[in-house]
Amino acid sequence: MALFIALLSIVAFLLLVKLYGLVKLYGKHKNKNYPPGPTPLPLIGNLHLVDHKKPHYSFMKLSEKYGSVFSIQLGLDKMVVLCGYDTIKDALINHAEAFSARPVTPSFEKISKGYGLILSNGDHWKMMRKFTNSTLRDLGTGRESIESRITAETGCLIQKFASFKGKPFKNHPILNAAVANIIIAIALGQRFDYDDPTIQKFIRLVHECVNGFENVMTKLYNSFPSVVGLLPGSHQTLFKSFQEMKDLIKESISNQELDINDQRTICDSYLAKQQKEKPQSILYFNTDNLLVLVSDLFLGGTETISTTLQWGLLLMIKYPKIQRKVQDEIDRVIGSTRPRLEHRKQMPYTDAIIHEIQRFGDIIPLAVHATATDVTLRGCTIPKDTVVIALLSSALRDKAYFARPDEFFPEHFLDSEGNFKKNEAFLPFSLGKRSCVGENLARMELFLFFTSLLQNFTFHAPPGAEVDITPCTGFTNAPLPHSVCAASRH
Repeated sequence: MALFIALLSIVAFLLLVKLYGLVKLYGKHKNKNYPPGPTPLPLIGNLHLVDHKKPHYSFMKLSEKYGSVFSIQLGLDKMVVLCGYDTIKDALINHAEAFSARPVTPSFEKISKGYGLILSNGDHWKMMRKFTNSTLRDLGTGRESIESRITAETGCLIQKFASFKGKPFKNHPILNAAVANIIIAIALGQRFDYDDPTIQKFIRLVHECVNGFENVMTKLYNSFPSVVGLLPGSHQTLFKSFQEMKDLIKESISNQELDINDQRTICDSYLAKQQKEKPQSILYFNTDNLLVLVSDLFLGGTETISTTLQWGLLLMIKYPKIQRKVQDEIDRVIGSTRPRLEHRKQMPYTDAIIHEIQRFGDIIPLAVHATATDVTLRGCTIPKDTVVIALLSSALRDKAYFARPDEFFPEHFLDSEGNFKKNEAFLPFSLGKRSCVGENLARMELFLFFTSLLQNFTFHAPPGAEVDITPCTGFTNAPLPHSVCAASRH
């Protein structure tokens, strides 16, 4: 206990030292065109102005006073926030290269070591993004296409929902397992029953990692890694969970047999690439990089999709008339056959509903970037290596593009004749060079899972339960814990 108190005292002292240095540096080098923002207080910066449970709400409020490009300091960390679709597009499309980097922090470096896709930078990131894009495209066709894998998984999901025979159950863990199975199939060529300990471990590790990035101890570690790294806390859980995920993936890969002539998974393609391009294999296509890359796919493609599906079913319960209209379109276009991607073009209402679920659910409220060069945006000068937050929430609720931004309103994506219409401010996958590499996969999953479930079930709340569509707090905007009833339509 004495050692713990002593270490905390050291941290406090270092904080004051660093603060003094930052104050001097800030006053000496601040550019007159640096984005405006609230004056930071000693040590805490502008933390008193930000709701740490829902920071995107606070950022949107601050933008009303300081504009669509403003600066803020959270503790000792200075950053720039971009609000509104027009500003975000200007940055991520018109200045794509300048905003293409990720922040380099001690926590990011510790878990990824510069490998993988999400947290890497430079040529390394470009190589991994190119490989992932091309591999997902190649896996989209053939004997075991991605669509066929998703369709097979929907059958298992329907059986699981049907097993409750209309009685209340929590759909969150089941949807998590179904979506995780898609990533496991594409990356590792395996599938697990929903109650299998291995897939439950994958899901637990993803949850711990996603939430671990935003905890206070991780932020403190980023300021003083050599000291805070000695302390227990939630940051250690993040590091441990990420390592456990890599170990689990490594074990799964070691049980596979590689056939270069029959590449059915991302790992197959990666290991084949490793053999074919020997000069590059050590630098880019090494085992450490593969483990982080597959971990990134789990982090980016599991909780986000399952959470969107949760929102979808909850909103159908909240608005039963909309649920019936979706089912009417499914019955008219698909009938009793299995949903296919080719049906989507004939189903404008369902397509609009899925888009509105994503917009209203607002699963990932913000995207974190860093400037790769000095850049001038809307009259403001943003130096190289500045952390930049693109507030995706502000685009999805931009009053200039959405008539009723705070409501669930499918007509945002329908014209006067009931045809599907695109809305350029629809940014759940972000924009530019750092946009979600799995966007097409996510769109496939959402359509096939959602239509299959509503084809087979009518969803309603348990008797006496109130349908609450208020999001819970956390790194992602997820629905509050709830149970659903799935009444068979057949």
